[in-house]
Amino acid sequence: MNGKMSRYYIVGFKKRRIGYYVEKTGLELRRGDLVIVQAERGYDLGYIVGEIRYEKIPKDAGNLSLEILRLATESEKEALLRLRNEEAEALDECEEFVVFRGLKMKLIDAEYQFDKGKLTFYFTADNRVDFRELVKDLAAHFRTRIELRQLGVRDETRKLGGFGPCGRELCCTSFLISFESISTQFIQEQNLAVNPTKLSGVCGRLMCCLAYEQPFYKECSEKYPKVGEKITTDEGEAEIIAIDYLRERLNLKFPDDRYKTITFKEWKLIRRRGRNVVKIDEK
Repeated sequence: MNGKMSRYYIVGFKKRRIGYYVEKTGLELRRGDLVIVQAERGYDLGYIVGEIRYEKIPKDAGNLSLEILRLATESEKEALLRLRNEEAEALDECEEFVVFRGLKMKLIDAEYQFDKGKLTFYFTADNRVDFRELVKDLAAHFRTRIELRQLGVRDETRKLGGFGPCGRELCCTSFLISFESISTQFIQEQNLAVNPTKLSGVCGRLMCCLAYEQPFYKECSEKYPKVGEKITTDEGEAEIIAIDYLRERLNLKFPDDRYKTITFKEWKLIRRRGRNVVKIDEK
């Protein structure tokens, strides 16, 4: 180790596929650097996404003993471009074998390991696919180790790419490293209307951007009252019908269809006094 401390990096490959690798020789690596890394068998070429602390690496990250060997040379960078063309051809050839075998699967992408020691085909399918015979066909044809990997709808969208309703490139194809679990609880805590057409991404799942401000809304939901709760004011009982977290306002509705707004500070005063009474000034 030459007296150097091990450092861990996120390394990216084709279409946002990532891996976690250790660097032991003291290389000064920066985001975007192309590097040669160990593979399970042979070696691969990827780019530095960023450094990561060991304790932050996900538990399902796989083999963490694989190393970053060195920076890629100019000739290796050129070879990578040629490899991309070969992958496109391999995808077309694999499609012919899929049709021949009558398999119900949709091919998405092909990716060579840089040393061509492995060729991975990514696909989607509605049901489980028995592709054992297909693997034999492909191994004999390409004369390398073959791996077929089934993708979910989010991973499929990441590989295909596209643009979101916001007009920007999809988050999963531009900067997201890993997917976060998005639940309908996010919609409730952010006081959003349940509208699948507006809250679903290109993949058909809830949009990843719902998670960006979730910590803020979660914190607010824990200290604010809930929509639907009733409070007693000097003008009578009212129901909380909406909460504006950003402006720190609570909208109230009275039984006679009158509407009023109070501030969060006024609500805290209610709790401090231990009773649901607050004076509401005319607006």
